[in-house]
Amino acid sequence: MYDPNSASAASGGRMGGRAFSSQSSSSSLSGSRGYSTRSASPGFSYSAPYYAPTPFGGGGFYMGPAFGVGVGAGSSLFLILMGFAAFMLVSGFLSDRSEGSVLTATGKTSVLKLQVGLLGMARSLQRDLNRIAENADTSTPEGLSYVLAETTLALLRHPDYCISAYSSADVKRSIEDGEKRFNQLSIEERGKFDEETLVNVNSIKRQSTTSQRASGFSNEYIVITILVAAEGVHKLPTINGSKDLKEALQKLGSIPASRIMAVEVLWTPQSENDTLSERELLGDYPLLRPL
Repeated sequence: MYDPNSASAASGGRMGGRAFSSQSSSSSLSGSRGYSTRSASPGFSYSAPYYAPTPFGGGGFYMGPAFGVGVGAGSSLFLILMGFAAFMLVSGFLSDRSEGSVLTATGKTSVLKLQVGLLGMARSLQRDLNRIAENADTSTPEGLSYVLAETTLALLRHPDYCISAYSSADVKRSIEDGEKRFNQLSIEERGKFDEETLVNVNSIKRQSTTSQRASGFSNEYIVITILVAAEGVHKLPTINGSKDLKEALQKLGSIPASRIMAVEVLWTPQSENDTLSERELLGDYPLLRPL
């Protein structure tokens, strides 16, 4: 019979970081620059008032605004309004184009998730993750790229231990929506731990000294979850076998650092003396598919 008091709290490791705010500021700056360029185009621009001989004869001068068209002020205002309406119509048409369009891909954020179940004998992989978490600088995009590359490489080097996996890819229309989805997935996975015993997130490090005890189960497992938010449209293959898992790991590890907005790697158990039972595996990670 299972004794719930025979095992201590499930330990979990977590490393990574986020850079959504800097990416959002960069996008806003690009957008403002684009607006300034458009506002300077013919038909939408204004300049300082000018002086010219009056068109009504006699002496004196006529003063009026200089529009980007060679007609009167009333007609110019009408043309401006018509041009703005046409611009909004074209913008709406482009926004409804397929996701394969280059124009519609701009500003999109992909949120990727890869989850891998391993046999409990993969203790060397636990040690690899602990080492990465202790040494990585998770406050820079380069550091996040290092975490992602090293984690995917560690899994690629231990294919015999991998017994199940699951992948998903959500493409969001904005950075804000991507950040919201990434945070949702992170909270969901963290909630499966009773305690985060090793943390390195945005270079804020924490390690628990809580002693972990084995539960007595002979059938032990390890689960590693990789979350990535990246600029642009990215996809992962559906996991139906070891070949698909290998392809998914290679795709994640090859995402350029310049496109990475956030990375988070979570694994349980973090302590080598802790145990994840088959019952816990099936209950907490029901989407994992056998390889």
